[in-house]
Amino acid sequence: MLSRFTSTMAMASSSPIVLLSFLFLAIAAAEPASGTAQHFLGVSYGRLGDDLPPPHRALELARSAGAAAVRFYDANATFLVPAASSGLGFVPGVPNELIASLAASQRAADAWVASTLLPFRRNRRLRYLFVGNEVLSDPTTKSRWSRLVPAMVNLHRALRRHGLGRVKVSTTLGMDALVGQNVFPPSAGVFRPDIIDVAVRPLLAFLERTHSYLFFDAYTYFTWSANHTIMPLTYALLEPSPAPGYQYHDHGTGLSYTNLLDHMLDAVIAAMCRAGYCGVKLALAETGWPNAGDLDQFGANVRNAATYNRNVARHLASGAGTPRRPGMRMPAFVFALFNENLKGGPGTERHWGLFYPNGSAVYDVDLAGSPPAASYPPLPPATNDLPYPGQLWCVARTDRQGAVANETAVREQVATACADEAALCDPVRPGGECHLPDTVAAHASYVFSAHWNRFSKQYGGWCYFGGLAVETTVDPSHGSCKFPSVIPN
Repeated sequence: MLSRFTSTMAMASSSPIVLLSFLFLAIAAAEPASGTAQHFLGVSYGRLGDDLPPPHRALELARSAGAAAVRFYDANATFLVPAASSGLGFVPGVPNELIASLAASQRAADAWVASTLLPFRRNRRLRYLFVGNEVLSDPTTKSRWSRLVPAMVNLHRALRRHGLGRVKVSTTLGMDALVGQNVFPPSAGVFRPDIIDVAVRPLLAFLERTHSYLFFDAYTYFTWSANHTIMPLTYALLEPSPAPGYQYHDHGTGLSYTNLLDHMLDAVIAAMCRAGYCGVKLALAETGWPNAGDLDQFGANVRNAATYNRNVARHLASGAGTPRRPGMRMPAFVFALFNENLKGGPGTERHWGLFYPNGSAVYDVDLAGSPPAASYPPLPPATNDLPYPGQLWCVARTDRQGAVANETAVREQVATACADEAALCDPVRPGGECHLPDTVAAHASYVFSAHWNRFSKQYGGWCYFGGLAVETTVDPSHGSCKFPSVIPN
């Protein structure tokens, strides 16, 4: 995940694992859509880290956290083979860049299935195949939008030809598939006009015809942080609100909501109904909460991450469903198994894991959803549940001597930032008020702060710059050189 708006954990006893195995194989309660629905809670196995443990250890950790399945973002045999023998369900993925070729050729789809999935033909834990990841979120690759469903159709045929007809084909969408990501009220949910005819309606028709699910990425963290002044944190964490209790009432349907996840899922259901496919089954490809983040990313901490994922596990295991679809049971995946240090963007992107790369749990959780909240050990206090109240600056990451680790990389980031708006870098050029001290670190710090100030509100720019920058509360201004700052919302 890099949420366009855009993405875990501890030890479980053996009995939850047995229960999860049963849940993964069992047939759960019926939905309004055709057929029956299967419930399990798995974990997404992202691999954008240079310090992650080997696959067999990663799968052991997933099992220890009570995960029933692991979801991959590709179909690398190095990871699928051990997953297939781990006792976990496993969900491979087709990378976005393969969609065009698989859409253009049935032969290519047949070859991909034969070379990638045929070895697992007799493994009943292979139940889903995701074609692409948030394909409709990327406006720079619009050419893929119309090819998504043809690729899915070709792969569906190929799976049937190779004796894998039980494998349900789907894809994943982000909340930005809805106009303005609007979920207020849930009944107002509607798909974006630029994707509805070219991709969404054909997708929903395919899923309805094949009795598959629409898999959505739903992160209450992002929706809450963008609307924290109008809803309490407890609503986003699926926690009971202090008396008299917070509920959101949807006047369009007359339904009331006690948590934001149900609220968001019902907005997707409303959008499907508006598109003419009210009966398509819905599932969660990603959900979760960041365990850390940048200074301006309030609410991202271990306490909230543990609280959210524990509550989600219990909520999904209960089979309560949502106000619009009571009793709805579905496959779902928590994001993610590990903190991934090579992900770009804001700090939260590198802090969704249930585990640190060394294998230690970020916090205790049982994805089976069986333990009561009181059975877990105490969590550290949350210290950043409110927006940072002051100014922030973005400076070059330096060592204790004030030197950057890689001058070449820092210069490249500075050049890229200056190319976005040349005048932004005038103060560090000869004669400018910030030219001195004439060092790579000093110049980069000014440029990073100025760029963050200029573009953070325009397109959600971050203080990252290839991992070479860091936020600070200390004003780096000196003399007549005044560093631009950012004031978090």
